[in-house]
Amino acid sequence: MVTPLALLTQCLADPPLPSLTTVLKAVARQTEKESENERAFNQRYDYTRTKVTEVRNGKGELKKREEKIIAHNPSAVPVAYRTPPIESRSEPNPGGEKAEAVSDTHSNVRGKAFEKRDFSLNDDLLGRFEFDLVGRKTINGRPTLVLEFKPAKKNLPERNIKDRFINKAAGRVWVDEADYVIAKADVHLTESVNVVGGLVGAVWKFNYSFDRERTSDGLWFTRAVDWHLEGREVVLHRAIDYHEGKTGVRKAW
Repeated sequence: MVTPLALLTQCLADPPLPSLTTVLKAVARQTEKESENERAFNQRYDYTRTKVTEVRNGKGELKKREEKIIAHNPSAVPVAYRTPPIESRSEPNPGGEKAEAVSDTHSNVRGKAFEKRDFSLNDDLLGRFEFDLVGRKTINGRPTLVLEFKPAKKNLPERNIKDRFINKAAGRVWVDEADYVIAKADVHLTESVNVVGGLVGAVWKFNYSFDRERTSDGLWFTRAVDWHLEGREVVLHRAIDYHEGKTGVRKAW
């Protein structure tokens, strides 16, 4: 039985949730600083970035695996972003079947449907979804506000293929309550997406997630990105799994 004292203690420990409007406006303002944050992180921190892509056929057989390991060292290259790969290897197709390269930038059945930056809460994105503030959760010792979202019930613009994916996305984001930065996201498709009118292919399953961490000096970086895609390209069914992570994150100066 929950006593009145216990209820009072819980209420005092958990302050009321802010309004949804307050949260969305604060996150949108913080989004404008993302480029500056990313630039500062890359200038100050060493890390190793690993990318692994696996392609399977309709039977679940591995047809291609590609791994890239990139060392980022700003003290060696002071002006930011150029980080040549120190290791890159692509394993051959075990079954001998031809497998085309996985696109790292295009929204189709070969590559990822969207990226972290596609979920920056600007005015365009806010108009595409219905949001609901559902609670609070602690992640890495920091309180976050939990938001759920789903496509808005209206005709949404489709300027390109990527818009088709975003317009049919739903999921949950965790917003850091102190910095109003999206610290974590889980996204999935609500229905299948045809690529090039369905003549070339279709994607019927896509799950995407990312996790971010805060450094001691207040900068945010993406620690891990994962996505899983299942679809058809012409007549071939394929499934793609992708993982990207940063390890060995430490201050360069």
